[in-house]
Amino acid sequence: MEEDEVTIWEQNFHSQVRECIICFLMFAILYIMSFFIITRYKRKADEQEDEDATVNRISLFLSTFTLAVSAGAVLLLPFSIISNEILLSFPKSYYIQWLNGSLIHGLWNLVSLFSNLCLFVLMPFAFFFLESEGFAGLKKGIQARILETIVMLILVALLLFGIVWVASALIDNSSASMESLYDLWEFYLPYLYSCISLMGCLLLLLCTPVGLSRMFAVMGQLLVKPTILEDLDEQIYIIHLQEEALQRKLNGGSSASDYNAKKIEYDLLNAKTMKSNLERRKKASSWEKNLVYPAVMIVLLIATSFSVILVSCNILRLLVDETAMPKGSKGTGIGDASLFTFGFAGAALEIILIFYLMVSSVVGFYSLRFFGSLAPRKDDTTMTKIIGNCVSILVLSSALPVMSRTLGITRFDLLGDFGRFNWLGNFYIVVAYNLLFAIVTTLCLVRKFTSAVREELLKAIGLDKLQLSSEATDSSSTNGHQKTL
Repeated sequence: MEEDEVTIWEQNFHSQVRECIICFLMFAILYIMSFFIITRYKRKADEQEDEDATVNRISLFLSTFTLAVSAGAVLLLPFSIISNEILLSFPKSYYIQWLNGSLIHGLWNLVSLFSNLCLFVLMPFAFFFLESEGFAGLKKGIQARILETIVMLILVALLLFGIVWVASALIDNSSASMESLYDLWEFYLPYLYSCISLMGCLLLLLCTPVGLSRMFAVMGQLLVKPTILEDLDEQIYIIHLQEEALQRKLNGGSSASDYNAKKIEYDLLNAKTMKSNLERRKKASSWEKNLVYPAVMIVLLIATSFSVILVSCNILRLLVDETAMPKGSKGTGIGDASLFTFGFAGAALEIILIFYLMVSSVVGFYSLRFFGSLAPRKDDTTMTKIIGNCVSILVLSSALPVMSRTLGITRFDLLGDFGRFNWLGNFYIVVAYNLLFAIVTTLCLVRKFTSAVREELLKAIGLDKLQLSSEATDSSSTNGHQKTL
């Protein structure tokens, strides 16, 4: 009997060690990728080993950790879906014994824990540490800046505690609700993270429809459009003449003002860009212009339409079936039953749709005017902007599994703390969220595909100069096309 207990203990110990090693290897890969991404956009500073360089290095490591956690949150749902199908297809395989329900649940709990840690501790610490100088009267140095940062974190924590206390008192003024706030780990932090998750889902509700309509323009800039009734040689020749004229003005205009010189340089840069784009279109093969571009546009339209159809079906399911609620569904264990009729094909389609929604939400986030200035630039992004981008991506990625389950994009149940959010059990919030997503996405697509018709109507009635259509902002694409009103 004792030998059996020892054997079971050894098996559990080896299983936990194996899961820790797997989680560490996964996170190490994500951390390395995140580090290369951030260093690609980070502004190159002077290589000096001073105090500011040390502070920037620490903030860089914390930002890289946060971006790796964000990548883990994005991959969490696809990895769980594909793992469920693999366990169903190869239940007795020796090579996938490391893949089990315990590992999947552990990954969900770790992502939730690290998301809380990055959002409430690491990123505020990185920001205040970067902006700190040390209290007056103390010796300047790293220790003084750390002390100031810790004091600022304590003050911010007290402020957040007071805000949550007031919000809880306004929503539920019972004594049990007020006393539960004293339990920081079991109630306060999950309640606060539930509010952040709701804000992230609302941000996704705003960004994703905009990004779904914006994806057509983005892919149009990356791909080569078909050449219909266009003489590219003539356009290249005209732009070449313009480039030579601007170059002569710039070389011979020594007495010109700085403003005119900068304007000429800007026009010269635009002319070179348009010339390179036209040359790229000219060198592109016929199949790239006439096959790839239409195929990609059709795939984007099908994916967007399919997501709207899934959300519409989920609304009907919510009205007739209580188990369709994201919080009320119990679900099956990992590897017990398939969630798709077509097996791996259905799982692959769902994973592609989840990634498509995430990419669209990021594109929509940076397309909004309020967040447009936050967009990173290659080799010219300050650490403050990098911290802001990492926090924004973390909020979006942490809310992605919740949004996917709430909209009915996937039927995979939320595991760990992701399924404990209070608002997921509110029928009216879930239904309203689905309705708003379907309506706003449909309106954005209709607006996108009717922009040309609206512009022609505005020209016909003489209102084209009023710029009633905001499509004029998509002025020049990388294919050399320019849209003007």
